[in-house]
Amino acid sequence: MSDPWLSELVSGLCHTPEDNPFPLWQDGHVSPCFNQLVLGAMPHAGMAVFSACYLGMARSNLLHTAAPCGWTVRLVSALLLVLLFTADAILVGVLQQGDMYLDILADSWAILAWLVHCSAIAVFLRTSFRRTRGPPLLLAMTLLLVPNIVLTLKIYCNSKEYLSLTEPLKLARFVLTSARAFLLLVYLLAFACPCIGDAEYTLHINTVDGSPLLPESTEPDTGEIVAEDGSSCLSRLFYLWLNPLLRRGQQGDLEKPHHVYHLPVTLRTRVVWRYFHQCWEACRRGAGIHNQQDQCPRPVSSVKGSDHEEGLLELEGDVGLLRVLHKAFGLRYYMLGVLKVTVNISTFAGPLLLSSLVNFIEEKGAPYSKGVLCVLGLCASTLVSSVLRNIYVFHISKISLSARASLVSAIYGKALQVSSCSLAGFTLGEVVNLMSTDTDRVVNFFNSFHELWSLPFCFSVTLYLLYLQVGVAFLGGLCVALVLVPFNKFLASRILSNNKHMLKYKDNRVKLMTEILFGIRVIKFYNWEPHFTQKVARYRERELSHLKNLKYLDAMCVYTWAALPVVICVLTFVTYVLLGNQLTAAKVFTTVALVGMLIVPLNAFPWVLNGILEAKVSLERIQRFFKLTNQDLQAYYALVSSEDIHHTSILLSQGTFSWQGSDGREVGETENEAGKGSLLLHSLNLHVTKGSLVAVVGKVGCGKSSLLAAITGELSRLSGVLYVANREAGFGLASQEPWIQHASVRDNILFGKDYSAALYQAVIEACALSDDLSVLPNGDKTEVGENGVTLSGGQKARLALARAVYMDKEIYLLDDPLAAVDTDVAEHLMKKCILELLRGKTRILCTHRIEFVDKADMVVLMDNGTIIKTGTPAEILPLIQSELKFGKKDHKAEQKDEEQNEDEMGSLPDLCVDDDPDPLGAEQKRVGGLAWGVYKTYWFAVGGMLAASILMSLLLMQASKNVSDWWLSHWISSLKNNSSSCANDSSSADLVRPHMLLFSPGGLISPVPSVEAFLTNTTSDVRFYLTIYGSIAASNTVFTALRAFLFAYGVVCAAFSIHNRLLDRVLKATVTFFDITPLGRLLNRFSSDLYSVDDSLPFILNILLANIFGLLGMLVVISYGLPWVLVPLLPLALLYHQTQHFYRHTSRELKRLCSLTLSPIYSHFSETVAGLGTIRASCSTARFREENSKRLEQNQRCLFVSNAAMQWLDIRLQLIGVAVVTGLGVIAVIQHQYSFVDPGLLGLSLSYALSITQLLSGLIFSFTQTEMQLVSVERTEEYSTEVPTEPQQLNEQLPAAWPQQGSLEFCNVVLAYREGLPNALDGVSLVVQPGEKIGIVGRTGSGKSTMFLALFRMVELNQGQILLDRLDISTVGVAQLRCRLAIIPQDPFLFSGTIRDNLDPSKRHLDQQLLDVLDQCHLSTVVRRMGGLDAEVGERGKFFSAGQRQLLCLARALLTQAKVLCIDEATASVDQKTDKLLQETIREKFQDKTVLTIAHRINTIMDCDRVLVMHAGKVVEFDTPTALCQTDTSIFHRLVGGQGH
Repeated sequence: MSDPWLSELVSGLCHTPEDNPFPLWQDGHVSPCFNQLVLGAMPHAGMAVFSACYLGMARSNLLHTAAPCGWTVRLVSALLLVLLFTADAILVGVLQQGDMYLDILADSWAILAWLVHCSAIAVFLRTSFRRTRGPPLLLAMTLLLVPNIVLTLKIYCNSKEYLSLTEPLKLARFVLTSARAFLLLVYLLAFACPCIGDAEYTLHINTVDGSPLLPESTEPDTGEIVAEDGSSCLSRLFYLWLNPLLRRGQQGDLEKPHHVYHLPVTLRTRVVWRYFHQCWEACRRGAGIHNQQDQCPRPVSSVKGSDHEEGLLELEGDVGLLRVLHKAFGLRYYMLGVLKVTVNISTFAGPLLLSSLVNFIEEKGAPYSKGVLCVLGLCASTLVSSVLRNIYVFHISKISLSARASLVSAIYGKALQVSSCSLAGFTLGEVVNLMSTDTDRVVNFFNSFHELWSLPFCFSVTLYLLYLQVGVAFLGGLCVALVLVPFNKFLASRILSNNKHMLKYKDNRVKLMTEILFGIRVIKFYNWEPHFTQKVARYRERELSHLKNLKYLDAMCVYTWAALPVVICVLTFVTYVLLGNQLTAAKVFTTVALVGMLIVPLNAFPWVLNGILEAKVSLERIQRFFKLTNQDLQAYYALVSSEDIHHTSILLSQGTFSWQGSDGREVGETENEAGKGSLLLHSLNLHVTKGSLVAVVGKVGCGKSSLLAAITGELSRLSGVLYVANREAGFGLASQEPWIQHASVRDNILFGKDYSAALYQAVIEACALSDDLSVLPNGDKTEVGENGVTLSGGQKARLALARAVYMDKEIYLLDDPLAAVDTDVAEHLMKKCILELLRGKTRILCTHRIEFVDKADMVVLMDNGTIIKTGTPAEILPLIQSELKFGKKDHKAEQKDEEQNEDEMGSLPDLCVDDDPDPLGAEQKRVGGLAWGVYKTYWFAVGGMLAASILMSLLLMQASKNVSDWWLSHWISSLKNNSSSCANDSSSADLVRPHMLLFSPGGLISPVPSVEAFLTNTTSDVRFYLTIYGSIAASNTVFTALRAFLFAYGVVCAAFSIHNRLLDRVLKATVTFFDITPLGRLLNRFSSDLYSVDDSLPFILNILLANIFGLLGMLVVISYGLPWVLVPLLPLALLYHQTQHFYRHTSRELKRLCSLTLSPIYSHFSETVAGLGTIRASCSTARFREENSKRLEQNQRCLFVSNAAMQWLDIRLQLIGVAVVTGLGVIAVIQHQYSFVDPGLLGLSLSYALSITQLLSGLIFSFTQTEMQLVSVERTEEYSTEVPTEPQQLNEQLPAAWPQQGSLEFCNVVLAYREGLPNALDGVSLVVQPGEKIGIVGRTGSGKSTMFLALFRMVELNQGQILLDRLDISTVGVAQLRCRLAIIPQDPFLFSGTIRDNLDPSKRHLDQQLLDVLDQCHLSTVVRRMGGLDAEVGERGKFFSAGQRQLLCLARALLTQAKVLCIDEATASVDQKTDKLLQETIREKFQDKTVLTIAHRINTIMDCDRVLVMHAGKVVEFDTPTALCQTDTSIFHRLVGGQGH
């Protein structure tokens, strides 16, 4: 035995001689010691453990029938066995023989085992097992007891004493043993014949632990199973409850999120959120949670009943987030810390036992039992370490999931409560980042924190072992290591700052991409693609320059840590010699291995620190968000007690409201802009009686939308009184820029209310949606894209109005819903909806349509942020038409309708995937493995030669590493031979033991041998071996450096080429592609997918390649050292392949489902923030919170099961690793008995084998992760190759001055947007003369805007042709055509940047020209007040009101010197006075040019040369306005009559 105390213990217990304490044979039979310990106590211990595993099974109280006879017999046998073993133990105590303690130990285990087994049987009788024979595992454990009882009877029979009547006590023991044998036989017979009758009832139990259900067919669907809850201990330990899901995944049937298990009750989002809220409240009050509930979240008694209550859980007060997290999860987290300590300690056991084993191999005549004990110990320690580590990791992941659920719910809840003024300090992207990036970083803290103390702990232990080897000499090397720590810190800080800059440029690039994709039509109309491609390329270049630095710094890290061991070793040896010691090979070897162990903690520590610092920064950002002031509606609205209050609906007295928050910062402004001209609503006095219709009028930017925002509580009230009757019921709000959800038309209208057929039909009729619904592919079930992308402007406005009307509120706030629709529809809406359907409700209508104002009960005239006059239409209308001066406008006016209700803001890098068929085509989840094409794509993106060089350098690096290790073992063997030839006595051989010579990161230690034994070794020998070793190590560092830097260069090349191909293809895509692809899906490619390609993929690919080559090297070394090991390796390799194959299918699907369920959380959040005004005004916050909770739960389900699947694999790989190590040990021990084993090679092989589990699991995880990251390459590649693009060829013969006249001819033009949709233009034929002014009218969807799209070739014609100056435009290049035409599009789109950038991005005009056009568009005063041409326009032009944005777009068109100008409802949001002036400007500027104008206001086109009336894609009328007005049957005549002209 290697340890004297162990020998003494075993020999005392077994009553055997100390030189052979644990004999296998004694007197020609198996020794009693081996029989009782190995064949008796161990199987009983196993039986106790496995029986205990079943004690926690879920039981049913519904089973009242008698138990089957077989089970009863087994229960009785087990109870009798307990009694017999107890009797035997008493007899042993009385007899007091030499091996008394051994027998008592064996009997005690037996008593415990059978007692626990009785309890297990009692449990089985109340589960589905009662109808079966029970778990086969327990039969196996019972069969293992048979050899022990047979051998015991044999020993008693061979001993005369036990059969003699003169020894009654011994005879009694023989009788008891025979009785035990009989009972065991009865037990086994009862198992074989269970006597189970036909079930007179069916059993329905949710067997989540994989135990067999009797009727096999009724196994529940995986989507109905609750994960883990109710599983037995064994099932939890080996994750057997996961098997049904893994099987389903392997069959390829795991496609939808609802196929995944439900979360365990304690991890449900609601339970966790409620618990987190309790902790928050407790921290706020500074008290403890009642009933000490902070151990783990409690299940909620009734989930359904808590809907309403859920909405009320709001986070009040300013509480430190870290404190709340600590209170909620601290205790469980610290308990896992204790487990971590145990895991760390157990990892050191492996190397120590390995040391003993090598020592045993070295000794020639060592007893066989010693080797067996070493192997058993090695097996047990690696097994315990594996199991505990697995439990630790899984439980940490559970805490992380709980924390994530809490944070996401809290951030979402806060966003719903926060006041608009405070929220303005954050852009939409920042707020969504809080929920995505920052939350993830905080959650990652849970993984990092325990490493923070565990790494120093491992470091200290290793240092102590090093000190035992070389004394104080280790300080020399340690100094270098410690000097490298600040260097590493420096590298880490450089990496951090580069990362920060890279992310900043990435954010800028994604922000720019968002704007480009939002305004893609404008970009294509103006042919600005080259300009924006360059702009994106500039951002990308900066981003990549930091990425390059980042990757080179990473490579630097890899290199320093690879080179460090050699440097430390050399320094340590020099110090050792200088101190006057003799350097020996053994010392060299041991030191080298221990230094290897030092590297791991030193290397990992900076990254752990980084993770924690990142978490700290993110936590502070989230905390800053939580500190924003909430809306306080109690304080905002007054409670007025007046006599006539029951007639009052809204009362405003001396109200002053501002868009500024309480800190005085203006919404959306940067520091230096605050204080410049901001619109303040001041001196507001207004009294609205119940049931009246109030019209609010005034010029562009006078504060109409702001007045409505003030009433809904979205502004900051500075002074005055605001009273709203029955405010709790909310408002029906239709904002100026409609906010449409990504859902079906019906869901948008119902907005969470129950469907009432009568009301629904009435709303559809009143809002003139019947015709539109009949045209849509699936009627009102048709999905509208994000922000209603598939609807026209008028349809969006009417849909938003319909939603407000269906809410059935008392007060309606309608912000210009008539602007985007044409005259007859506007009239219909006014009459049917506002005057009839909403009769009796209080309605405030902001409008520019003067013709409808006379229908109002009261008119409010606003200017410059205040109410000038209120009165009847008769009093106010004359003022509007005559007196109103075109004064200065305020650029902040109405800026905020888009802050709260802006439909445009909503899009975030993701899309919601619905289960329903989606005409936009839900984003397809790729199925099955990755195609080889994806690997090929990445290989070519890196560059063929470069990729080959990287693999070559990897191979050389691994080879040199293995050769250096082999050289050390060779050195040992040769030294050992030298020393044995010099001194043949065993003591000298004893001193050169390879068990001191450590090879692996988990190295060994031993007592320091004396130096004298080595004096015979010549120093020249040492010098020779050291030189060779040094050279190999040096070449290894060279290859390492080569591989690290080549890899870094390669991945940057790949990132560059993949982005460029993607951007190029997407900007050339057809407009139809953008119509059917949600913006979030496109942005996903440019943000998260590219981030994977840039950063995550290289990181994980690096690890994968290292793992593959590491594993190959290791297998070669092990096979070379112990060729016999190939025998067990082959079946294990097969098992490994099967396991990983079984796992990978499901794992891949689960990862995809995780990504798929993550998008809806973020897109729903961004949609919520965009529509905050509408959601809060209609009091729907509780429903939205509920929706968020559902989406989060769906994602958490996938994440939880994905984590569990990783641990399922991990525990199985750990067991394979344990088998390899044990196999090696067994082979070594057997070989030692029969032949010679080279201890150097054995040590080398075993030390490699100890890290095999790590490599095996690392290989699968990195491979699966790489596959997941390669999905990003697959997705970008899909868009880089499959997106339909516009024709790119140019017409070389095109004259420079074309078109000279501007004549236009449509010849039988037919156009459908895409297959399956009706024709948008259906045989349009018309001729427009040069310089003619044409007005185009027709109801929404009649094909007016489509004519412009056809003219600009945004959509290609199905048949017919369009001639411009008699030249077919299909023969002209798309870019050539668009730069010769001008357009003012329907949606006024501005890019964030300066006014100059927006007017003239390509810098072709002088400043004076820009100022002139601004003056012609009546914007000069506004621009001057904002600070001239260099003033920022804000995100999507939010510093301008809707009307002002349209004017800026007009200014763009005035700059182009095109012969043909198309105007698409360019002045819908502009008041009549401004409109009139603009029409004059257009007539004057485009006097000799051809102008086509689509208009909703008839007066804007009354002075056109001819009017074109469209209906259902056909030309209905085309003549002069005068001629059409004189024809009674004319549609135009009817329209003009309707507007009172």
